[in-house]
Amino acid sequence: MGDRAICMTSSEKSDAEIVCLVDDDLSVLKSIERLLASDGLSVRRFNKPKEFLTYVQAHAVPLVVLDIWMEEMSGLEVLAQLGALSPSTRAIIITGREDPTVKLTAIQSGAVAFFTKPFDDHQFLNAVRGALALHPIE
Repeated sequence: MGDRAICMTSSEKSDAEIVCLVDDDLSVLKSIERLLASDGLSVRRFNKPKEFLTYVQAHAVPLVVLDIWMEEMSGLEVLAQLGALSPSTRAIIITGREDPTVKLTAIQSGAVAFFTKPFDDHQFLNAVRGALALHPIE
């Protein structure tokens, strides 16, 4: 165990602070990126869900903020594939449509939080910090 702690580099520690954003609306991506950056977090943006799924196959992703309603594929489809590709990745769902059935499905599929836009910035940041704290450092 001691060797493992010694081998951990500062860049590996900072990877635990990277949040991926997946939304096909560029204005939403930019605004959430600014919000997360204001809290000291690094962000990787994806406006195409399939590009994110390709990325997660080769990179450790502690947390993804994922929109539900996207043209290429739904956030629920991404969440289902994410469970197979990277089971330790936490997901926070965002949506512009209030839909209790979708919310229930997302939570049952492993989402750690669900927000309807527009959402409270402080509650959202608390959920992000909480999800990152749950992620095991590998």
